[in-house]
Amino acid sequence: MTAFIEAASPHTMNTYGRLPIALERGQGCRVWDVNGKSYLDALAGIAVNTLGHNHPELVPALQDQVAKIIHSCNYYHVPNQEKLAAKLVELSGMTNVFFCNSGLEANEAAIKLARKYGHDKGVAFPKIVVYEKAFHGRSIATLSATGNTKIQKGFEPLVEGFVRVPLNDIEALKAAAAKEPDVVAVFFETIQGEGGVNPMRAEYLREVRKLCDERDWLLMIDEVQCGMGRTGKWFAHQWAGIVPDVMPLAKGLGSGVPIGAVVAGPKAANIFQVGNHGGTFGGNPLAMRAGVETIRIMEQEGLLENAARVGQHMMDAFAKAFAGNPGVVEIRGQGLMIGIELAKPCGALMQRACDAGLLISVTADNVVRLVPSLILTTAEADEIVAILAPLILVMSLAGLTGYEIPLVIYMVAFVLYSWVK
Repeated sequence: MTAFIEAASPHTMNTYGRLPIALERGQGCRVWDVNGKSYLDALAGIAVNTLGHNHPELVPALQDQVAKIIHSCNYYHVPNQEKLAAKLVELSGMTNVFFCNSGLEANEAAIKLARKYGHDKGVAFPKIVVYEKAFHGRSIATLSATGNTKIQKGFEPLVEGFVRVPLNDIEALKAAAAKEPDVVAVFFETIQGEGGVNPMRAEYLREVRKLCDERDWLLMIDEVQCGMGRTGKWFAHQWAGIVPDVMPLAKGLGSGVPIGAVVAGPKAANIFQVGNHGGTFGGNPLAMRAGVETIRIMEQEGLLENAARVGQHMMDAFAKAFAGNPGVVEIRGQGLMIGIELAKPCGALMQRACDAGLLISVTADNVVRLVPSLILTTAEADEIVAILAPLILVMSLAGLTGYEIPLVIYMVAFVLYSWVK
């Protein structure tokens, strides 16, 4: 009998609240830990593994690239940079691209673009409108743009130059515009990820686009988590029929290989000139090949359509399972970016789901976040619901009245019966 292997990382900095498992391999939408236990992966590395694990076309392509050249530098042209940039321009309707290594780096570049845009217009202290509950990264600048005081604590003084407004409130944005003459850009996520899977309304997005045009501001949309097909369109803002001026991307663009990109429209395309921005690893040959192949395979396998269809199927199944449950506040999101808001903190669900063979995330304290690979099948979606719904329903028991408890017990039994049947 093989001895049980304890998951531990004593020589790494204690910056993550890790669960006590260590993953060693994956296939499709499933992963296995070092002790051989399997898990259905409804997290995909936090919206990263677009094509799942060990995709039969992606892996050989990356192996081929590794055998050719992994890294050069940006003193020289990288053929797949232009190939990937051209494809992103085609899909977005924008103009050109800067490549980096992560969502944080892409958002940092967007902030620099906005500041230089302001200075080029003669604004000495340019400001950027950002949002409550936003998350743009943990560097000092992106942390300052983020709307979470808990993770900002201890890192003051924060970077100045940000004006914060609530979501989906155009009057609040107009009031900020009237009060702050040095605003040069508006910066937000189409669907907030870390903030609790909070979507911007389509009408609000159109109103912000109109206001930016009237004020000559940059419209900067962070599509790091909600982009790359996750909602059923290439970029979540496309549901509103708008085009931004600046669009940071990362996560799913490389299907697991670290990558970031900033896509710019005509208004922002020529702000950066030689020496204004850069990085050693940005646009390296391996990451560019990953991006090119990820998009090719997504198109080949119809993964946008799959994300929309399977995501709606899963949301409908959860809605049925939680109907009438006072412990579930809302099921929201789009495609395969789903949030289930509970009436109380639910961080313990991550471990409970893990014990049951399911990987999920809890964000904003009380929102279960599901961002699986875009290859997820309806059968796998049903399995997610069958595992997770009873766990959520049982958690809902705590604090209920004597009249409500039998109802929730009945709901749990119904979900389990439906799955077995």
